Amino acid sequence: MLKEKLIEFEGIEPVIVFGPHDTWLKKVREEFPEAQLTARGNKLLLRAEENELRLLEQIFGEMRFLADQHGEILENDLNALLSLAFTPPPPSSSGKTQPVDNDVIVATKDYAVRAKTNGQRKMVSEAKKNDIVFAIGPAGTGKTYTAVAIAVAAWKKKQVKRIVLARPAVEAGENLGFLPGDLVQKIDPYLRPLYDALQDMLTAEKLRALTEQRIIEIVPLAYMRGRTLNNSFIILDEAQNASNKQMKMCLTRLGINSRAIITGDVTQIDLPREVESGLKNANTILQGISGISFVFLDKSDVVRHRLVRNIIDAYEKEEEKQ
Repeated sequence: MLKEKLIEFEGIEPVIVFGPHDTWLKKVREEFPEAQLTARGNKLLLRAEENELRLLEQIFGEMRFLADQHGEILENDLNALLSLAFTPPPPSSSGKTQPVDNDVIVATKDYAVRAKTNGQRKMVSEAKKNDIVFAIGPAGTGKTYTAVAIAVAAWKKKQVKRIVLARPAVEAGENLGFLPGDLVQKIDPYLRPLYDALQDMLTAEKLRALTEQRIIEIVPLAYMRGRTLNNSFIILDEAQNASNKQMKMCLTRLGINSRAIITGDVTQIDLPREVESGLKNANTILQGISGISFVFLDKSDVVRHRLVRNIIDAYEKEEEKQ
């Protein structure tokens, strides 16, 4: 039996959600051929079986969020949403499928950040049981975004008092003097992905206030030397570009009641040839230590354009040949 749902995109230009000449709407219709999608102005009437109606509501809810936050929806965004809609949640220990809400990591007033792939769910699960989690996998698997969501959730639950996010700025050799502007302007391009993730989970005003109060810090990795971080959630992003010394330095910053997630992609190391990646080395020497967990994501966890999976697969096959 078909059920109906009327969605209104208040304050959003219909062309943003439905696409030029209804391109995005047609794309969704192709994936849900049994459903009826009728657009009138900024309203969309959905008629579908209950399961499909739930998926369609989720897809257009995410599209509304993207339109609100970024003022546009790219084809890559829609491809990712459609791909994720058909990714089943993992079975629970009882063998039954878990409700979608079990995947919520952190919720805002208008939006819920969910673990969308099995690899991301494993990150959430391991972060609950371990003080240090390494999340290693290719680009597009949501490592950084998921790590930031876990940290924000821990802060909101008052499990930690502050969040410290760091990245190695190897593109500038961590010698930022030759770049124009003050320190903030110099390091901003290297830390921007972390700001982008936070802005999806906190209002701009809230994020500004928390950074001014140093409750949230976003810093180049080199600036963490000599610190002891108590009651903190530390994220080291792009960790494949940290040297062994830097990795050891970062991990030994943990103080009382602190946790850390280390993310990276060992196939995209930008370090000089003579410098060993601290992430690769940590994967070798820290295995088996109680309280440290390693989560490995792969192309099945990619949440970007569908071609990203194919690109990763092609590179993997080429590496196997060599």
